[in-house]
Amino acid sequence: MPPAPEENEDSLTEPTPLRAVHFAEQALLGALFLEPSRTTEADLEAEHFDNATHARLFAAMRTVPLPDPEKHRENAGWLAAVYAKARPQAPGLPHTYPHTLVQACPQPAHAPAYAGMIRADHARRTLRTHAERLARTADDITLPHRVDATVAQADQLGNLLDQLSGQFAPHPGSLPRTPVPPVPAAQAGEEAVDDEQLLLAAATGSPQTVQTMRWLAPSDFTVPLYGALWGCVTGLVHRGGSVDPVTVLGEAQQAGLLTGTVTTRGVLGLLSDPHGLPDHWGEKIVRRALLHRAHTVADRIVVFTDDPANTPYQLITGCRRALAEFASLHTRWNRANLPAPTSPAAHSRSTPPAIRAGPAPAPAPAATVKQHRTGIAR
Repeated sequence: MPPAPEENEDSLTEPTPLRAVHFAEQALLGALFLEPSRTTEADLEAEHFDNATHARLFAAMRTVPLPDPEKHRENAGWLAAVYAKARPQAPGLPHTYPHTLVQACPQPAHAPAYAGMIRADHARRTLRTHAERLARTADDITLPHRVDATVAQADQLGNLLDQLSGQFAPHPGSLPRTPVPPVPAAQAGEEAVDDEQLLLAAATGSPQTVQTMRWLAPSDFTVPLYGALWGCVTGLVHRGGSVDPVTVLGEAQQAGLLTGTVTTRGVLGLLSDPHGLPDHWGEKIVRRALLHRAHTVADRIVVFTDDPANTPYQLITGCRRALAEFASLHTRWNRANLPAPTSPAAHSRSTPPAIRAGPAPAPAPAATVKQHRTGIAR
């Protein structure tokens, strides 16, 4: 269906430089006015057109009965009928515009090429729309199930890429030519910083739980220092070393983290006051990283689609690679939310198992959490 009159009511004579697809749409419509029989051959829908008036004209061509070829050569009755059909939906359409379109068509036989340009531009715009929707969903703090909604939007984007991949032929040089924009650092808000500090202390106090937390990566942290300290903790755990605040401090020293404002007392203070279980805080960190990654992936796709030098196949390839980064983190998120494995003996117990990943019954006083920041830089 073509857009409603109030939607995308664009002018046919824009003052700004027109994009190539505008002239492709004019050339195609001119070809169809000259040879109406090609209307049934055009593998397009009205929604593929960028210009709303062009979309309404194309929709009218699909509904007005095709003329007899001989009679069409002698009079412009079919042009008038198409114009009359489209006019109510396009009040600003000049009565001379069908003739303008005829003059804008260099070769009616090239109609398939014009249609291909229109289809390619529609794919570009659709990918951009889906990417923007993904970013908005990831940022919408009012959504009750924001992660699920974000994953659903990413799935829709993936389905669109699957559909488009069968419409455009592959070719050499499949990657977008557009330089990949740098990934912006996640905003280290107060809640995020507190979660990361509490994780490090809890992990140092419960290293046995860290053994099952391979789904959490240093890159998930909003504060790079805390991500590096998490690497120190996991390095000790996976090597079977002794884990306590002092041994982690030693790892931090060997990793070159004790520089400038990062003091030994600051690190020890950070690691010495555990509250809750590590996987509880870890899940919150991965959740935050997943939403941030969704936004950065969407931003990258928007940059790709804004570059007209990229072919549809290059867009598909670049978008798939970007979306694969989100899928990788989503896989880790799923692992973080899997139920903890239980032994056969545990099933025979009459008492229910302890809740996994929950904070300790007695929450840390607010003053205690703030004390973690003393003597250590973010």
